[in-house]
Amino acid sequence: MYIQAHSVNMHDMMAVEDDSMAAIRKRSHKHFQLDAAKLKRVQAVLRAPTETEAIERALDIVIAEHERNRLTRRAHDRLIGSGIDIKDAYGTLEK
Repeated sequence: MYIQAHSVNMHDMMAVEDDSMAAIRKRSHKHFQLDAAKLKRVQAVLRAPTETEAIERALDIVIAEHERNRLTRRAHDRLIGSGIDIKDAYGTLEK
């Protein structure tokens, strides 16, 4: 399992900390073989005190991003499905 983080929004990071506290009680013991350099890098980027906390935060960020993408897709589909006529105000879009 490899985790790749490109950028982190501090607001998202703070929200993840709040959400992850509730999840701490639901931990299970797992064994993974992870790239040590990536794990240390994620730990530094997320400013996590432990490797476990770094993994928890990274997973929370991925889950939050997936939820944002799902909601964005849903809003997009609702907008397109509403039959609204979207006009190109600047005349730059192809027809």
